[in-house]
Amino acid sequence: MIVAERKPMAEIIEMVKDCKKVLVLACRGCVTVCSAGGEREAEILASLLRLGMRKEGKTVEVTIGSLVRQCDREYIDEIDQWKGQYDAVVSTACGVGVNFISNLRKDTMVYPALNTTFFGGSAKQGEWTEQCAGCGNCILHLTGGLCPVARCAKSLMNGPCGGSVDGKCEIDKNVECVWQSIHDRLGSFNRSAQMEVIAPIRDWSTAGHGGPRKTVRDDLTV
Repeated sequence: MIVAERKPMAEIIEMVKDCKKVLVLACRGCVTVCSAGGEREAEILASLLRLGMRKEGKTVEVTIGSLVRQCDREYIDEIDQWKGQYDAVVSTACGVGVNFISNLRKDTMVYPALNTTFFGGSAKQGEWTEQCAGCGNCILHLTGGLCPVARCAKSLMNGPCGGSVDGKCEIDKNVECVWQSIHDRLGSFNRSAQMEVIAPIRDWSTAGHGGPRKTVRDDLTV
């Protein structure tokens, strides 16, 4: 799923400071699972937006709506039920949803309420970890289904570096060396020979993250 977290309220308020009417539009897709963009979160955001604008000495009329998904043309037409009730949409979808609505509603200003962080899964209650970089050239068939692009701090393509210790990455003792995991997993299937397949050189000009990212909500952890 796509994992995201809400932007600082000051940033959101700055986006809509000149608006009189705002539609806070929830997405009931991926970002609901990570408790960032569902209907409950949209209601909280709407309340904070009203309070924040009031502190700025401004009044804003906030309408709350939701779509099953904001990345699917099938559901975008449902926005028309709120036509005339907003000057701008504040979307609690991931960046894909914001783009999608902007593409299909060219006369509507759409602002993001979230920072889209990564493609991940739920490691445990209240914690999500990065599993995929969406690089568009998947090599999981060579690595036992474990992604070195997203899960290796250096995004190495042909085995581990010399910095791992006891199966842990040198950047953080709590981060597993994914290449150790790949080695162990392939070995368990008697496919260690796949480690000898040399991956082609890739263009890393757009890379720059510092290893697997995660979002933790302390209020949801157990």
